[in-house]
Amino acid sequence: MKKTKAVRKQELEDTIEADPFITDEALAERFGVSVQTIRLDRSELRIPEVRTRIKQLAETNHDDVRALQNEEVIGEIVDLQLDEQAISILDITDDHVFTRNGIARGHHLFAQANSLAVAIINDAFAVTGRANIRFTRQVYTGERVVAKAKIKKRSHGFPVITVKSYVNQTLVFKGEFVMSRGKEA
Repeated sequence: MKKTKAVRKQELEDTIEADPFITDEALAERFGVSVQTIRLDRSELRIPEVRTRIKQLAETNHDDVRALQNEEVIGEIVDLQLDEQAISILDITDDHVFTRNGIARGHHLFAQANSLAVAIINDAFAVTGRANIRFTRQVYTGERVVAKAKIKKRSHGFPVITVKSYVNQTLVFKGEFVMSRGKEA
C-alpha cells in the first residue's frame, strides 16, 4: 500500500534528520518513488540538497584539526569534536578503484578511517600505534563512504578510537585504532 504524500514527506524529513548524508537517489529507492519526486518533496519542505547539507554541517560542527594538515586528511571532515567524535565523507571515484571491477581499493577506506582517528586527537602530534580493522562489504565507484569516529577509551598517552564506515547506512568497514600522542621527533 502506497503512503500518502504527507506521510512520505514526514518520513523523508525524519530520514534526512537522522542521516544528513543520504542522497536523493538513496531516498528515492527507500521510498519507492522517483528522484524527481524526492527533489520536489525536499523543495516543499525547504530541505537543501545533500551537498548543501554537508557544507552546513562542516561550517557549524567543526573544531580545528590539530594533529594533521588539512591536505593530509583523506575525505572531507564534516564534524569534528576533538577528543570526542568526528565524521568524514569520501566519494569513491575512478581514482579509488580497481579498473577491471570498479571495487574500491582497501587502502583508501583504511586511509579515511586512519586519518579521521588521527584528526580526532586534541594534540599537535598523534600517530597510529596499532589498528585492528575489518572490511565488511565491497565499495564501488560512485558510492559515498561516511566514516564515524568515537573515542572508546580515554588515556593520556594511548587513546583508543573506533571508526565505522557506512555506505547508505550499511556498514562497510570497522576499525579500532590505538593512538599515540606526544612529542614530535
